[in-house]
Amino acid sequence: MANVIGRRVVVLAVLGTVLLLPAPASAHEKWFVPEPASFPADWSFVVRPVTLALIIAVVAVSVVWRFVATRFLPVPELRFLARVGDLVPYVPRLLGIHLGVSLLAAAVSGHFLTHDLDVGEVGVGPLMLLVEGALGIWFITGVRLQSAAILLALTGPLALLTTGPVGLLSAMDLLGVAVFLAFVPPSDAAFGRVEPDAAALRRGLLALRLGAGGALITLAFAEKLANPGLARETVRMFPQLDIFHTVGIHLPVDTFVAVAGATELLFGLLVISGALPQVAVLVAGIPFNATLLLFGQTELLGHLPVYGVFLTLLAYGSNPRTAELVRWLPPLHFSQFRFRRTAPPLRVGAERR
Repeated sequence: MANVIGRRVVVLAVLGTVLLLPAPASAHEKWFVPEPASFPADWSFVVRPVTLALIIAVVAVSVVWRFVATRFLPVPELRFLARVGDLVPYVPRLLGIHLGVSLLAAAVSGHFLTHDLDVGEVGVGPLMLLVEGALGIWFITGVRLQSAAILLALTGPLALLTTGPVGLLSAMDLLGVAVFLAFVPPSDAAFGRVEPDAAALRRGLLALRLGAGGALITLAFAEKLANPGLARETVRMFPQLDIFHTVGIHLPVDTFVAVAGATELLFGLLVISGALPQVAVLVAGIPFNATLLLFGQTELLGHLPVYGVFLTLLAYGSNPRTAELVRWLPPLHFSQFRFRRTAPPLRVGAERR
């Protein structure tokens, strides 16, 4: 009994600590700032004492987060969300709808994958939008999505290479969803119900986490930590984003930019770690939903894949049979001066990392 009470205290402490952290509203600056390309990268901002200290603190918190979760806390960590785990068989179908609607909306508005990539001046732009719209409809139908996912995973990087590596990395969340659906596509059963084997599911979840987390980390640097000019312009245009000023705490705008970027970096690292997915999703959902009041449907449609990722992690993380797989990482062993991967067991719920 004392052990159970101790675990509950730790869970509440972790949840309370995270909720007390400042969580500035998160938005894609490039979606709303005119001519975002006019704001060049400034990596000197990253090595400023305040920014660098925040980055180091965020990395340390992420390491401690996973260590505490894998050593001391129950799985799932929030048992009152057990009913959310009942969605597990239908998650691939729901995730496909999220992705499909986002792709279709982007195609209609003349953007490819992300709302900051306008293909109006690209010679093959109409063809790219046609393919994107067709893929969006395909994902919404839920029919044979494994082929659609593979096609998107191949088409997306090839098209985004024209915009450079940052554009490609910022769309990793969509590609992560595509890889997940390639591993775990919905079936032809009612509502796409599927019961994947553990090997496919854990690999799909890993790809999903790497995609979503990688996109958040990229945006933390590309739109804030390594591009403070763009972030300053966003705050100037939308002062409501500065929650410190809203609550009466007057900090320099650069401090807010550093905190906002560090917070987005933290969310990205926590998603990749897979530890405490229920807590991570609930906390990360606060800033992602807060910006809807300010930016409306553009923010909603653009963030649909991220919402789908959050739903996926929350559902699988709330089901006792699959919660262990959410935080699975390929084990690495130092042997003969190189890292060698070992094959983990295939039974659902058997791993404890």
